[in-house]
Amino acid sequence: MDAERTEIGIVCGQCDQWNPMGAAGCSSCSHELSLVPRRSMAPKAAASIAPTPASQPREPPKPDPLSAPGRDRLSGTSPGRDRLPSTSPGTAVGARGLPPSTSGAPAPLRKPSALAMMAMRSNPPPKASTAPPAVEAPAAPGLPRDLRQPTHQGPLPSSSQQPQRQSVAPRQEPLAPKPQGPSPGGYASKPAPKSPSFDFSKLSQEELMEQARHYVCRSCSSGVPMGHKFCGRCGEAVPPEILSAQTLFFGDMQNPAKAKLILIRGEGMDGLSFHLKAEQHIVGRDGQLPFPDDPFVSRRHANFFYRNGKLVVRDEGSLNGVYLRVRGTVEISPGDSFLAGEQLFRLDLNPKAADGQAPDGTYFYSSPKHPSTFRLVQILQGGSPGMAVCARTQSLLIGREGGDLNFPGDLYMSGAHCRIEEAEGRFTLSDLNSRNGTYLRLKTERELGHGDYLFIGRKLLRVELNTN
Repeated sequence: MDAERTEIGIVCGQCDQWNPMGAAGCSSCSHELSLVPRRSMAPKAAASIAPTPASQPREPPKPDPLSAPGRDRLSGTSPGRDRLPSTSPGTAVGARGLPPSTSGAPAPLRKPSALAMMAMRSNPPPKASTAPPAVEAPAAPGLPRDLRQPTHQGPLPSSSQQPQRQSVAPRQEPLAPKPQGPSPGGYASKPAPKSPSFDFSKLSQEELMEQARHYVCRSCSSGVPMGHKFCGRCGEAVPPEILSAQTLFFGDMQNPAKAKLILIRGEGMDGLSFHLKAEQHIVGRDGQLPFPDDPFVSRRHANFFYRNGKLVVRDEGSLNGVYLRVRGTVEISPGDSFLAGEQLFRLDLNPKAADGQAPDGTYFYSSPKHPSTFRLVQILQGGSPGMAVCARTQSLLIGREGGDLNFPGDLYMSGAHCRIEEAEGRFTLSDLNSRNGTYLRLKTERELGHGDYLFIGRKLLRVELNTN
C-alpha cells in the first residue's frame, strides 16, 4: 500500500486554511501569509493583499483562531495536534492530506517560530508607512482595532514618519444658549442661576431688624455686616428694605439727620416748632413755613435745605433780608447792615473833607471835625436814614448808655451791646455778650449749626439739630 503523500504549505493564521508554499495571501480570507516585513515584499505581492475596498462586499468576520479556547498561541494549533518542526525562521508550514506519493516517504514538516506567529496576529494600518522596519500584518476585517498596531523591532519612528490615526471624539450635546446669543465657538454655556427673589415687604419691622442684623447674601450665601450696602465677596447689592431697617425713634423729631426751627419771638406764637423733614423748606407768606401775619416777610423770603448732611439757609432775594446772630467777632464791609436791640444800622465810609474856599473867598461854617474813616447810620422804617455818628477814634461803641451811640429807650439793648472797629482798612463787628445778641445780614447763604439764631422779618428763630 502506497504511503500517504504529504505536501508542505502555509496555514492561515486567520481562518486556519491551508495554502500552498509561495502564496502571498490566504485563498479563503485574503489574509497576508508573508513572514517578512511589508516593505521587503514585492510591489505586486503587496498589491495582491491590499484591503478589500468598501464598495465590495466583505465576508462576515470570523473568530480569531489564536484567541479561541484550547488553541496554542504560539503554533496556532490545538493541544492535540502534533507540533510541526521548525525549518527556517519567518516561515509557517502546515500539512494537508494528499494522495500517497510514489516514493512512499513522507515529506518533513516545519514548525513556525513564535515571532512568526506573533507577526501573523498583528495588523498594520491600511496606509503604507515609511517607518523603520517593523513586524506588521495587513488589516483584517475580523480583528479588533487594538490588535492592528505594528510591533516595532527597532527604535520608534519620529512623529513625521508615524502613520496618522484619526481619533473619534465622543459626541457632545450642545448646551442651552444664553439669552444674549451663542458663543463664538457655536455653543453657549448655561446662564448662571439667579438668586431667588424674596418679598421683604411681608416682614414686620422686628423681622426686618433681625434680617439686617444677620443678613446673608442671596447670591453667594456670605454674611453681610449690618449697614453695608454690598456683599464683600460677590458685590451683590443689599436690598433697600434691609438697609432702611434700623432702630425706630419714639418720634421723628429725634432723627439726628433732621433739624427743627423753634419760634422764639412770634407775637403770640412763641415756642412753635417747625420740623425740617423735606429737602427744601421755603419760609415766606406763601411757603412751606408760612408767616402770613408778618408784613416784613416776603412771599418767598428764605430757604432752608440740606447739603451733604448739613443745614443751609439762603436768602431768596427778600426785601428785608435774613440776619444771623454774631458769635464773637466777625469781619464786615462798608454797606453791610446789622441789628442791635431793635435798631438797624449800616456801616458807611466818611466822605472826603472839602474845606476849600467858596468862589468869593468865604469858608463854610461847621462843627468841629475829628479825623475818622467810617460812620454808622441808623436806618428808619421805610429805608430812610436816621442818626449818623462818625467815629472819633478807630472804633464805635453801641449800647443803652455810656457808649458812642446810646439808646436808653430800647428795652432790648444792653448797656454795652456791640462794637465796630477799624484796623488797616478792615472792619470788624464784635458782640459784647449782649443779652439779645447782634445780628448781621447774610449776603447769600450760610451753613447753620446747633443753637444758631436768625431774624426773618420780625420773627426770631432758633436752629436745633438732634445730636447723639
